[in-house]
Amino acid sequence: MSNVNLSGTGPGEVRLPATVPALQSQLDNALAQPDSGRREAVAKVVAANPRYLDGWAWLGALGRDSLESYMAFRIGYHRGLDTLRANGWKGSGYVRWDHIPNRGFLRCVEGLAKSAEQIAEYDEATRCRQFLMQLDPNHQQ
Repeated sequence: MSNVNLSGTGPGEVRLPATVPALQSQLDNALAQPDSGRREAVAKVVAANPRYLDGWAWLGALGRDSLESYMAFRIGYHRGLDTLRANGWKGSGYVRWDHIPNRGFLRCVEGLAKSAEQIAEYDEATRCRQFLMQLDPNHQQ
């Protein structure tokens, strides 16, 4: 379990656990592949580690079109909500960008907002942007 920081001065903060270094290394190696094979290499990392949020964020960023990006970001978003809940999040509270392990989830939410807009899901894009502001009001999108 991760730390849930509760105080009497405001919402709690969830800090997701650090990524296993070997998994980060696999992703780094996949991202270092030439353009022609990068997406497939990242997809293999994600397929072998479907709870790896940063992998989903990168897969979304490397999507072949806006719909594929949307699907990857959406899966990462939902996997991220599950991970947050497993680490003490109760549906509200901060998930700060400054804590590096939180970034995969936040990238998925941000990517979902952008890709939802690209496929004309404007309500979802707006909800995602509002959610990001609630999770970390200090983070610049």
